[in-house]
Amino acid sequence: MGCGRVGAALATRLDEQGHSVAIVDKDPAAFRRLVPGFSGQKVKGIGFDRDTLSQAGIEDAYAFAAVSSGDNSNILSARVARETFGVGKVVARIYDPRRADVYQKLGIATVGPVRWTSRAVLRHMMPHNTDVVFTDEETNVDLLRARLAAAWAGKPFSDIEDVTGASVAYVMRMGEPIFRMKNMVIQENDEVYVMANRDQVAEVRFALTRPVKEEK
Repeated sequence: MGCGRVGAALATRLDEQGHSVAIVDKDPAAFRRLVPGFSGQKVKGIGFDRDTLSQAGIEDAYAFAAVSSGDNSNILSARVARETFGVGKVVARIYDPRRADVYQKLGIATVGPVRWTSRAVLRHMMPHNTDVVFTDEETNVDLLRARLAAAWAGKPFSDIEDVTGASVAYVMRMGEPIFRMKNMVIQENDEVYVMANRDQVAEVRFALTRPVKEEK
């Protein structure tokens, strides 16, 4: 909700990662901030209006971000998303830091303007066990950190590359980095760092955090 500079950047990044995205703004001219190739849905309306949110597909939303320029609008829409539609991951942009603790108690993650980036919002919206820690803007390659689903334990690291098409860079085990993984198997609580093209990140993320599909 909100197609300002931050909202447009956030929507664009999610769209580039392969997610289904809808962006809401009361001013249709705001959608001009989106890149020409944006494939998501553009919805004109008030961000905390239930009908507007329904039109944007809120019933099926995995996450919701309220990033307009007004604290009240952001919190109202965030509360509607969380309390009325039951969206599990909700984050709101807040300018007044005195309000942050109150909204945290409501289960709404907040991000203030001082530490604001679209990446900060993504950390709140995406599964807690995966995040993009580095992006090479020239090559569009992301370094993704993932705590693997338990079902991966006991399988060779080569299976990660076979299933996802991404490249394993290294693994953190018991706080120590391991770079030579040939003939090693995955252990529970391993934190794996993989490199993937930006347009692959969404698929890689969900493959690593879900049970391994066994071949029939």
